Amino acid sequence: MDKFRIKGPVQLKGVVNISGSKNAALPILFASLLIDELVEIKNIPKLKDINITIKLLLELGVKIKNGKSLKINASHLYKNYNLPKNLIQSIRASIWLVSPLLVRFKKINLFLPGGCSIGKRPIDLHIKNLKKLGANINIKNNYIIASIDKNFKGSHIIMEKNSVGATINIILAAIYAYNITTIDNASKEPEIKDLINFLNTMGANIKGAGTNKIIIKGVLKLKGGIYTIMDDRIETGTFLIAAAISKGNILCKNTNPKNLGIVLKKLKSAGAEIKTGKDWCSINMTYRKLKAVNIITGPYPNFPTDMQPQFTLLNCIALGKSIVTETVFENRFLHIHELIKMGANIFKKNNKIFCKGVKSLYSAKIKATDLRASVSLVLAGCIATGITIINNINYIDRGYEDIENKLISLGANITRIKNNKI
Repeated sequence: MDKFRIKGPVQLKGVVNISGSKNAALPILFASLLIDELVEIKNIPKLKDINITIKLLLELGVKIKNGKSLKINASHLYKNYNLPKNLIQSIRASIWLVSPLLVRFKKINLFLPGGCSIGKRPIDLHIKNLKKLGANINIKNNYIIASIDKNFKGSHIIMEKNSVGATINIILAAIYAYNITTIDNASKEPEIKDLINFLNTMGANIKGAGTNKIIIKGVLKLKGGIYTIMDDRIETGTFLIAAAISKGNILCKNTNPKNLGIVLKKLKSAGAEIKTGKDWCSINMTYRKLKAVNIITGPYPNFPTDMQPQFTLLNCIALGKSIVTETVFENRFLHIHELIKMGANIFKKNNKIFCKGVKSLYSAKIKATDLRASVSLVLAGCIATGITIINNINYIDRGYEDIENKLISLGANITRIKNNKI
């Protein structure tokens, strides 16, 4: 994998344009399999996970024209497709193939999905609830073997646990289902709301977006159309923290601050000056003291688990002690050991991270282990004294578009080194 060479410390300041949301774009791309007319999707981020998804769609026979927007035509799919194991198992999002392909083919045989190693991410909720909608599903030798009779059937789904992934798969299955499907305890994430907005634009009948009760009335057909993906709220939060930890000031454009309520609240508690507009937000930490803040991750609108590593870094250099409690993924702590190498005074006990702020971090040779851990380490390198080398930074390409050039435009001294040559 590639490496980053980062020289610090620097103050990060300036303007950054936020890219389209990875977590909204991925389910929308898989949802396009339900439509046999031309679909044009704008604001698609240029990311590794997006490229893998496009390759999977191409393997299925989808016609794709990739330019300023993505033009997709899934009218003629290959019935005798054979999706490569390496593509399926390289992203967690491949689980969202199940519902659209069952709708199109009535019978499927797919490898189990993969993704970042941040803990157990079982698909039992997907399987259990798709069965309630009429699917026959078995897991055998790392394969998902599934079928339906004619079509899915509407049902009342009560989610035992809040699950973004399972909520999405149920929605995709219910679009063409007979009768009405109701999902109670559905996930309320903005990205699910964006998926529902996309599907409704294309002719679906879904109500309750942004609430914990989603009602889907099956339709006969979706139509083609044009849709613009929402901004990436996690990227926005990451750049806000970049300014906070470097005593800088950054204006994030093309972003909706309403989706960042708890993150902005915690940054204000940490001492930052936050300003917002309809499609922008800014942070000013110049000449201000950074204070430690406790956080507890949870489903939206609680603090996002995808922001936990970045905020843990903030607490590492903030005044005072803090506790970070992770309730979503049991293994989202792989950045801690690397931050300790850089001088952080932190330790983990069960699902909590205990932080005591230090005055500064220093450079080290460290290794990224997953997407959000990698970006927190990149930001750590920007504020650490000396030259930091980060290995395995290809993880960061999964969720951050053009990250090094965006950081360079804000004042970072960062170089990508390819082919493990240094």
